[in-house]
Amino acid sequence: MHRPPAFVQSESRRGAAAVELAVLLPLLCFILFASLDFCRVFYYSVTVSNCARNGAAYGSTDRMRARDPVGIQAAALADARSNLNTQYLNVSCSTDDAVSYVQVTVDYPFATLIPYPAIPRQTNLSRTVRMDVVPATPTFN
Repeated sequence: MHRPPAFVQSESRRGAAAVELAVLLPLLCFILFASLDFCRVFYYSVTVSNCARNGAAYGSTDRMRARDPVGIQAAALADARSNLNTQYLNVSCSTDDAVSYVQVTVDYPFATLIPYPAIPRQTNLSRTVRMDVVPATPTFN
């Protein structure tokens, strides 16, 4: 039985490895970008939740702060300054007539790195936090 020299086998194997890489590279790139987008949307949603919670915590300390939308917005944006582009962050707050609660909603537009089939390229991340306002005088039951 005649066997080809070892260098001929290694050259043909290198060609097969190049073909395998060429076939799998698009799939590997897709998995890479999908995992990056998943990490980004998770990170941004946690940051948006923290912003809403910070704004509600500021507004719930007393009735004056619950009626201070500028202060609530500043407290909500404080956490986002280093993590999100605050130019696109939308903070809205509301309370009832008796000022018994404060509700803060934070919206942020999220865009994926690449377009995926059957998934929208841009979506809105929104979180709402509602906290009771601390009463001016404590009530005992």
